[in-house]
This record gives sequence, C-alpha cells and structure tokens, in this order.
Amino acid sequence: MSDQIQILAPATGTVIPMKQIADPVFAQETMGPGFGLEPTNDQIVAPVSGKVVTVAQTQHAIGLKTASGMEILLHLGIDTVNLNGAPFTLKIATGEQVTAGQVLGQMNRQQIQQAGKKTTIIVAITNANDSIDNLQIKPGKIKQGQSAATVNLKTNPATVTKTLSKKDQYQVTAQDVIKAVGGADNIDSLIHCFTRLRFTLKDDQIPDDAQVKQIKGVLDVARANGQYQIVIGQTVDDVYDACEQILGHAVTQAQAPKAVATTPTTFGGKIKSGFFKLINIITGSMMPVIGLLAASGMLKGILNIMTTFFHMSSTSSTYMIINAMGDAAFYFLPLIVGFTAAQKLGSNPVIVAIIGGFLIYPDLVKVYASGKFSSYLLGVGINSSFFGIPIHIPQYTYSIFPMIFAAWMAAKLEPWIKKWMPVTLRLIFTPLVEIFLVGMTVLIIVGPLISFISTGIADALQWLLTVNSALSGMIIGGIYQVLVIFGLHWAVIPLIANAIASTGHSVLNGIVSVTMIAQGAGALAVWFKTKHNPELKGLSLSAAISAAVGITEPAMYGINLKYGRVFLTSSLGAAIGGLVNGLLKVDMYGFTGSLIGFPSFVAKAGHGNPNNLLYFWIVSLITIVAAFLLTYFFGFKESDIKKPKQAPQKKSLN
Repeated sequence: MSDQIQILAPATGTVIPMKQIADPVFAQETMGPGFGLEPTNDQIVAPVSGKVVTVAQTQHAIGLKTASGMEILLHLGIDTVNLNGAPFTLKIATGEQVTAGQVLGQMNRQQIQQAGKKTTIIVAITNANDSIDNLQIKPGKIKQGQSAATVNLKTNPATVTKTLSKKDQYQVTAQDVIKAVGGADNIDSLIHCFTRLRFTLKDDQIPDDAQVKQIKGVLDVARANGQYQIVIGQTVDDVYDACEQILGHAVTQAQAPKAVATTPTTFGGKIKSGFFKLINIITGSMMPVIGLLAASGMLKGILNIMTTFFHMSSTSSTYMIINAMGDAAFYFLPLIVGFTAAQKLGSNPVIVAIIGGFLIYPDLVKVYASGKFSSYLLGVGINSSFFGIPIHIPQYTYSIFPMIFAAWMAAKLEPWIKKWMPVTLRLIFTPLVEIFLVGMTVLIIVGPLISFISTGIADALQWLLTVNSALSGMIIGGIYQVLVIFGLHWAVIPLIANAIASTGHSVLNGIVSVTMIAQGAGALAVWFKTKHNPELKGLSLSAAISAAVGITEPAMYGINLKYGRVFLTSSLGAAIGGLVNGLLKVDMYGFTGSLIGFPSFVAKAGHGNPNNLLYFWIVSLITIVAAFLLTYFFGFKESDIKKPKQAPQKKSLN
C-alpha cells in the first residue's frame, strides 16, 4: 500500500477545489493538482514538513520539498506579486527545514483586498506525476493546521528525483520560446514570476499559442495584463537565465543579429510608441465594460424606437426608468473606468473609482450645466473657484481619458506615499492624500487643459465648415472619433446644441452621425469575417448594432481600437462618407444620430432640402460600404482572430 501524507490547511478558512480558483493556470491544474483556501485569518503555517527550496523575492510564494520528494507550491493570494511584498511578512528563508504546522509568516488580507486582489491561498503539488498516485481534498470550513488533503505517494521514490536539470535543455527551451514569440526584435521586455515567463511584445499577434504549448518545457500559455505569459513551472528560473543569456548578448538564432531595443531611440519613435501604448491602455481599461456598454446601447436604441414609432412619452415614468437603466453605464463611466484602469495600471481600484465618483458628483455637474461663467481665461470659461483660485469645472460624465490619467497618477503616487507614511496611518491617510492630490490635479489641471484643447479644436472645426462643405465633411468625418477617444469632442457638443437651438439644424451633427455609422460598419466587417472565434463574433455584432443606435463605445473600444487597423479603416470610411455628406449638403434637424436617428434628417416643411432624408440614406449606404470594404480587405486579417492584441497593462505577477 502507498504511503500517505496529510497536507495541512495553511490558514483557517474554507477549502475549495482547484477548479474554483479564479486563475486559469491554477484552475486547470497546469501547475499540478491541489486545492485553494479562502482564508479568514492572516497567519500562515507550513502545509507539510520539508525543506524550503524557494521563497519569492516578493514573498507571495514559497516552494517546499518533502523528504519523499513531493514538491509543494504555496501561493499567497492571486496576482499579488506586483504588491512588492508589502502585505507579506515571512519568517523563513531558502534552505531551512520546516515542520508541518510551523508558522511561516503573515499575510495582510485587508491590504491585499484594498489593492483589488484576491486573498485565495493556493497549495499545488508541482511534480505530482512523479511523486503521488492520487490526491483527496476535504472541501469545506477548516481550522489552521487541520488536514485539508491526503495524498498517496508513489511506491518507487526513485522517479521522484527525475527532474529536468540539463542546462542545454533549458537553453533549447529558451531558444524555442524566443523564436516562437517573434525573436529578440519583437521583445520589449522579459520578466518572470514564480512559474511564468512574462513577455511584453511589440506585436503580440506573432506567437501562435498552440505552437508555443508544444515546446518542450512549456506547460501552458496565457495572455493577460498586457503580457504574453508562458507557464514553465518550477524551472522558470533556469529557463529565464537561458533567455537572459540570449537576449543580453543580442543573440537571435540565425536570422536577426540585432540588439534588443526595449525603447525607441528617436523622438518620432518615442512619440509613436507612447501613442500606441496610450491607446492600448485605454482599450485595456475599457474591455471589462464593453459588454455592458453594448447592452446599454441597445437598450437606449429600443427606447428611441419606442418614442419615435410607438409614441412613448419622454416625460412618462416608464421612459424615465428605462432611460436611467440604459444611461447609467454611460453616466457613471468615469467611476467604472477609474476602477478598471486602476486594475490595469496597478493603483488602488477603489480609490480611483471614488475619484471618478467625485468628478461626477451632482453638485459639480450642476456647476457645468448652469453654463454661467464669471470670466474667461484662454478661451475657457471660469465657473468656480478653489481657495480663491478661479477654475473651470468641465463636463466629466461619459468621459474616459481623465480617469486613465487619474489611475496612472495614482499608480505613481501610491509608492511615494508609502515611503513616508507610517504603517499605522496608511489605512486612513493613504486614501485621503491620494484622493485629494489626484482628484484636485484632474479637476484643476487635466480637465481644464482638455477643455482648452477641445475648445480650440471646436473653433477650428467651426471655421472649417465655412470654408468648404465637402472638404470639411471629409476632415471632420476622418478625425472626429479620434477626438472622442481623448474626450476632446465635448466642446463640439455645445456648437451643435447652439446651432439646433438658434437655426433648427446642424450640418456638423450630420457629419458626426456619419462617423458613428462608419465605426459600426467596421465592427460589422469583423463580425462577417470572423469564422473561428464565437466570443469575438458575438461582441462585434452587438457592437455594430450599438453603433447603429448611436452608441459607438463598444465598437471603438471593444473591436476597432483593439485591432488597430480596424479603427483606421473605419475612420477612412467615415472620411469618405463625410465627403459625400458635404457634397450633398446633408443637414440634421435633431440630436439623435446614426441609423436609428434617421427621423432627425427629415427637413421641416418649407425649410431645407426636401430630399435631405434621401440624401442621408445615400450617405449612410456609401459610408457603410466604404468602411465595411476597407476593413474587410485591409483592416482585419484572419490571423487577428486567433491572436488578438491585448492592451499593455502594468506588470502584475502571480
């Protein structure tokens, strides 16, 4: 009969099966079988007796090896490595012998949770194939030091010590991995955590996941946090060292004897690199809420149909309830994006979300909505003051870019605060300092700066409309959605509102409508061309529908910007549609645009071109065809489906 070993609970809490762990690599038992534990106390004890073979530099993971040769990975929390060891206090070091139940240290669960991470403790047997016959866990509530699982050891212990130890094999694995990710020239940076090589690639479309998984020494592949992650396991240090030798000496096998350029050296290269990193951060921050925005957009589209064709009153309580349901995601977008952007950039998600809530606080919204300006500074209206300093409070609802900045600033600020803030005061005063400094920077500097730039752009667009209708239609159609990305379009909205209020129509709003249709047509082309990815196919179709009802965020941030060229080809389609819109002098008599807004293009009796609605449909059809065909043939490739780009985020290791 096989010998048995009891694996003890490293903390008091609830034992859960491996498949319930919120990390795909562990949940799929890529690192080996074991169990998870949701802790209710902070003290950590050794699950088995044995030798400490590894302690992560960030103290979030410990490797143990028993006398029988079984290797245990004790992983404290999920995605906690980027906390830089702050929540952990370990009392052991590599090479020490520990006994089952011995106190190893502490983990601060509250600090981990405040950072937006999960506190799940993972116990995995990393060499299970060589060391054990089977494992039986005991799910449910458990006290620290009690038996959480039983393992039956293999009867032939000689097989236990059979591990990959030849340096030449690590070298081969490193060479194959580097080649598979596109060579040294495609690697911006390489780091590693306890089990994974984490590549930041210039073009992460190059690696073929299926081929990488076939490399000897590779356990799995994951794309997360802006990194191409290759799961190696316990030998990751050896493979990383081999990779470092290759990359450090600028050696690429046979084809590319060029040094690794981790950052561009020219000014133009730095600008280009910075721009694309910013776009990727924006799309990465938006991706978690794209489905929500698509659903909300379709709900608002249904509401438009009900009011336009079924005579639902816009003052009824039914309208108010449905409109609030559909508009909530957009109104509170700063709060939501603050949370997701902080997750990507490594700041505290709750704190940044609160900053978003502060910026859309009703009293601040009323200041902007009042339209009252005491004076003007550089063309920006002064509507408030702070400690006697005149300031401009702009519109923040629906905005995205200010919250990206807030998350970035918070990520830089938090480590600085922790350097001088006493530990006993951090819980209260770190959020206080951070909310005040970041919130006021966005409110007093970033917001007004964006308003200043957008006001200048709005003035330029207004002038352009007086020069040549066709030229202005083409230029505005091509660039308008770029303005939307950075929140620079807000100064255009008052121009449209003023034109409709004073003259009853707006040519500019008609061009804006064209850009919505074009973004939807680009997403539609992605849907039409997608064959092997049901998730992308479903998202692209819902995004196209949302754009058709005037909500472009799902198409832009979920599809078009994510795949880069799709946004470019969609914008070119919008430029073509804008050109035709200008040639036909299509006017707009309402606010609601895109296809759902066609009633807004019906000319009032005795005013405007009686063929205006017909021309709207002509422009819309040309825009759809142009954006669709440009995207289908030039903006989206079949390979993009298999290897989609991920937005780079702040490095976060397990």
